[in-house]
Formats: sequence, structure tokens, C-alpha cells
Amino acid sequence: MTETEAWDDVQETFGERTVTVASENWLATLERAHGFGYTFFDWLTAVDEEAAGFDVFAHVAKVEGDDRATRLLIRTRIPKDKAELPSAVHVYRGANWHERETFEMFGITFTNHPNLVPLLLPDGFDGHPLRKDFVLAARVAKEWPGVKEPGEGGPSHAAPAGRAARRRMVPPGVPDGWLKPLPEDEPAASAGSAASAESETPGQEGGA
Repeated sequence: MTETEAWDDVQETFGERTVTVASENWLATLERAHGFGYTFFDWLTAVDEEAAGFDVFAHVAKVEGDDRATRLLIRTRIPKDKAELPSAVHVYRGANWHERETFEMFGITFTNHPNLVPLLLPDGFDGHPLRKDFVLAARVAKEWPGVKEPGEGGPSHAAPAGRAARRRMVPPGVPDGWLKPLPEDEPAASAGSAASAESETPGQEGGA
């Protein structure tokens, strides 16, 4: 069997092949790629496609001389309710670190991994930061640069005269309702409070 015949679903773009496989064929495809000379393991990661599940990618290469390499991208999709794939560490030793990172950041389990433990995050960290449903606390605590649009982010960014202000943008990674209102979000209340403070000076009553 030639390499071209080995892949059921293959696309070629700018000289690089992308092979799409079912999750149950993930490990067998990596083993086959290694057998065809793709012995260099470059990287492995995932993409959160929300309700559709996770897309997992592995990038390997066949080194041919000092200045030439043929690259192969292998991808699969797994459901979120069963986010697991077999580990490829026994095929590519370089997959060890990448599988640990993907496990930590996305919550994808790589079965039979020799040491699937946290790699980057502090001890006791709760959650998987690269999932799209993970709330980014820093975006809640600190004003997001994306609010600096006409009509948002303070008086210096006020909307032009005669033009309605846009609805305040919610930063990526922050669900609706998590942001505290900015002072400029309630201009009428602020103006009323200032007028009340000026009218009630010491020694005078509001109706004087």
C-alpha cells in the first residue's frame, strides 16, 4: 500500500497534507504515519468547537535531508461527553508534553499515558482555561480593551452628537451578567446625585 492509498480522507493545501480520521482510528493513523517515515513529532493540540465537541490535531513531519521536510496534519473530532483518545507516547515520545498540556487546558483524557498530570497550572487550579465555556476572571476584574469604542469606556470615548451609543460589549470568556456596570452606564443617576449634593449645602435646607 502506498502512502496516498493509506489515507481515506486527505486534503492537500500548499503542499501540506491534512488527514481526517474517526476517533477510533486516531492511534492507528499515527502509527501508520510513523511507519511511512513521519518520525518527527511537532505538536498536538485541540480546538473547542462547543456543542460539536473537540477537534484534536497532531502535526508530524518526514525529514528528508538538511533542508526539506514533508509535513502531515492528522485531525479527529471527539464528543465533549466522552473527551478521550488513546495516548500516542509509545509511538512518538514527543507527544508526552503535548498530551499533558491538552489534558490540562481542555480536559481531554489520553488513555494509557504514562504520566497524565498537570503541567502548567498551579496546584488546585479548577477548570480548563482553553475551553470556550471557561470564565476568564481577569476579564471580569479589569476593564477589557475592547470596550474602547464610540459610546463606551468613558467620556473621552463618547458617541458623536446625534448618534446613539452602542450596547456595552461583553469580553470574550465572560458570560452575560458577570460585568459590573461602569459609572458612565448610568449618567442620569450620576447627574441627579450631583445636583442633590449641590443643593444640600451646610446650614441650608433643600427648599431654601
